[in-house]
Amino acid sequence: MTVTVARGGRPARARHRAGPPPRHRDSYALFLLPGALAFLVVIVVPFLMNTGVSFTDWQGVGTPEGSGLANYRELLGDSEFWASFRHSLFMVVAMALVPTALGLVLAAALFDYVGKHFGSRVVVVLRACFYLPQVLPIAVAGIVWSWILAPDDGTLNALLKAVGLGSWRQDWLGDPDLALYSVMGVMVWVQLGFPLVVFMAGLQRVDPQLYEAAELDGAGWWRRFRHITLPQLRPEIHVVLTWCTVAALKVFGAVYVLTKGGPGGATDVPSYFSFTTFFEKTQVGYGAAISTVLTVLILALSLLGLRLQSRAEDAEEGGRA
Repeated sequence: MTVTVARGGRPARARHRAGPPPRHRDSYALFLLPGALAFLVVIVVPFLMNTGVSFTDWQGVGTPEGSGLANYRELLGDSEFWASFRHSLFMVVAMALVPTALGLVLAAALFDYVGKHFGSRVVVVLRACFYLPQVLPIAVAGIVWSWILAPDDGTLNALLKAVGLGSWRQDWLGDPDLALYSVMGVMVWVQLGFPLVVFMAGLQRVDPQLYEAAELDGAGWWRRFRHITLPQLRPEIHVVLTWCTVAALKVFGAVYVLTKGGPGGATDVPSYFSFTTFFEKTQVGYGAAISTVLTVLILALSLLGLRLQSRAEDAEEGGRA
């Protein structure tokens, strides 16, 4: 805003600058064009083609024959399909709920305790160690964990035997009762670094005087965590839960490397179930229907998460006003 002051010190005229002229603002859309075209070619067109194939009975060769809603009606009665979605709920626990809870506690401990007593260098090293699994390719991490969890010469069973707990040795990835929980444990290890880094970044914007005042009033670490850390990190918690839930629903690489959906479908998830139906059973139309349902579910959950986050932010701003 530009103010012109007349004689006597009173403002005689005020001129507001609302930004660049409309023609300049319109030109900004040109910068969005490459991304929009890439999104159209890579996401929208393949999704529409996949949706079209889901209404056909096709084996991948020849001319597709229209089948209407037959594939979707078959999904409703497919026990393997529903079992794969039940396994996805376990993956949501392993990749979203548990890492978010652990990430909150670890981030608060590193920021509010370790940083004060051991220095920022120790915090940086520990944060990098927790984040390292996120950097590793999932294929590499899966192969390493398959060695660790091997039934005969695996590191975990060898360690149990070495400490006198040989009776606890198991076929961690080959037992139908243990395989899903073993994969969940691996995914907790893989996913933990992402919430930790996001929460530590969020803590950087928290006023340190809040912690200092609470500490002077005699509040312990747990009370500071409950009454300062958690309320201040609500936006980051919404983002992490939404992001990690979507990642859990579309998980594929870890299941493919560790168990290939086995044993006996005990670790099958919708993305891998669609893959095997599409490429191994050559039921292309049915596999496309599975992936379409999964995509719509992920999109709906993403929009719901964004909506809830927006409402929480609006409520918080209204409370401050």
